[in-house]
Amino acid sequence: MSESNSIACFGFVRSLTVVIVAGLAVFGPRTEVSGQSATGGLETVKALTFDVFGTVVDWRSSIIQEGELLTSRTGVQVDWPRFADAWRGGYGPAMQRVRNGELPWTKIDDLHRMILDGLIPEYGLTALDESARDDLNRVWHRLQPWPDSVSGLTRLKRQYVLATLSNGNVSLLVNMAKHGGLPWDAVLSAELARHYKPDPEAYLTAADLLGLEPHQVMMVAAHKGDLRAAAAVGLRTGYVPRPGEYGPDREVDITPDPSFDVVATDFNDLADALGVR
Repeated sequence: MSESNSIACFGFVRSLTVVIVAGLAVFGPRTEVSGQSATGGLETVKALTFDVFGTVVDWRSSIIQEGELLTSRTGVQVDWPRFADAWRGGYGPAMQRVRNGELPWTKIDDLHRMILDGLIPEYGLTALDESARDDLNRVWHRLQPWPDSVSGLTRLKRQYVLATLSNGNVSLLVNMAKHGGLPWDAVLSAELARHYKPDPEAYLTAADLLGLEPHQVMMVAAHKGDLRAAAAVGLRTGYVPRPGEYGPDREVDITPDPSFDVVATDFNDLADALGVR
């Protein structure tokens, strides 16, 4: 997807997001929950907010695939699985530098580029010119959805307002949605709160922008820490583990926390659990 086909102006995107939210927040489901791990009270949930990297999209396979295409074009030889893991591995430490004040507020696109610049000499990519480096950094705008993501989200949208709640910046999330056909009602981001998850402000700002109380919002994520942080400020929780997020050679503990409101195997299973037909 070309950049000219995306919404490039953050100010415009932010105002568009608020308009979308204002237009949709008044609608909400009144559904009975029948999920295997569901608890009472979920009939008050009106919106679902979604973690994106790893929960909605398969970042690792997408980066590997784009890296292999780069190899086919340029001949550069890189261990792309290892590269993808290293790039993602810098994500948490980079955000922590923002949290502790070492860096001013810095959006994820720029943090990704900082990490990439550190990996370029290590992985023999110094021959890439600036245009190629910028295009590689924008792989995060082109991540592919998991196979169930679009169909499951489309079902859930029948009864709930759907919004991202990602550490990715707004323009990245808009471009990703256009690229992958993700049917969001609103694009919300930690960028709007200027606090990265799991800071409480990220979750509370999302609920406020949706015009809802925290208990009227369910956070959906594949990462238990994200859900625990959301629950700590009053959001409901939906756990959808993605065992393959980190590749076939890394074991991930997907044992659900008993405190989670709903546990599902994918987004269609989540729709079933929430009574969406």
